[in-house]
Amino acid sequence: MRVLLTGASGFVGGRLGPALEKAGHDVRAMTRRPESYRGAGTPVRGDVHEHRTLAPALAGCDVAYYLVHSLDQPGFAGRDAEAARTFAREAEDAGLQRVVYLGGLGDDRDDLSEHLRSRRAVERLLGGTDVPVTALRAGIVVGHGGISWEMTRQLVEHLPAMVTPRWVHTRTQPIAIDDVVRYLVGVLDEPRTIGRSFEVGGPDVLEYLEMMRRVADIEGRRMLVVPVPLLSPALSARWLSLVTTVDTQTGRSLIDSMTNEVVVRDNSIRELVPFEPMDYDTAVLGALAERARERRTSRSR
Repeated sequence: MRVLLTGASGFVGGRLGPALEKAGHDVRAMTRRPESYRGAGTPVRGDVHEHRTLAPALAGCDVAYYLVHSLDQPGFAGRDAEAARTFAREAEDAGLQRVVYLGGLGDDRDDLSEHLRSRRAVERLLGGTDVPVTALRAGIVVGHGGISWEMTRQLVEHLPAMVTPRWVHTRTQPIAIDDVVRYLVGVLDEPRTIGRSFEVGGPDVLEYLEMMRRVADIEGRRMLVVPVPLLSPALSARWLSLVTTVDTQTGRSLIDSMTNEVVVRDNSIRELVPFEPMDYDTAVLGALAERARERRTSRSR
């Protein structure tokens, strides 16, 4: 298939492009700066916030992966909603067979955070035309460079003693980036995934605090935790921006989401794209190993 990959240079897209090529697909990597793109696929100029750029990028494609968001910007929900509407219309005009979207876990019956509500809204808006959407909903994706994972790692490495708000006891179901990519590639070969939404996660359901403790154990660190139940989301976001590389805007959006339990309730994807996802500790070891390789490569240049 000829595939348009939005977000081609991002955390997920940068890994998905090579995997799609390995599976035999013809990849068009949509980027705002094709002249500087060095990843997999043929670079094409496109920006989901500039509708005139989308028709040329989508022309001749069979499927598009939608992997873009504006989480680090104020008013991201409205911005992402408008981009999803525009992309859906252009995808329909281009005659696409399908759009594949990576969204977020979370029970619609809960009081979802703005971040998770936005992810669900984008999913609905992408499906607002005759082009069917396959949506994969994930919680924390563990891999070098992923925002949620980097926040976890940096908190552990920078704070041997940590004050923690109530959200550290929220349950989540992390998944390795390699397994997310396997699902994203796998749905293209399974017609029964067309027009459906699926929940994806690894085998471990953990509290955020347990995730951090496991990272500390793997790295041979001691971690002292002091609960502070009244630490507000705004203060937590500022605290994060001081001790990690996560900016305050993104940190606030992520922390708001950490009050919502994000676990898999429906495992039907396991029947259609069958494999055994790796456990949390193995995913952590893989992320740390990739970071170490990148640092060695940077030092040797």
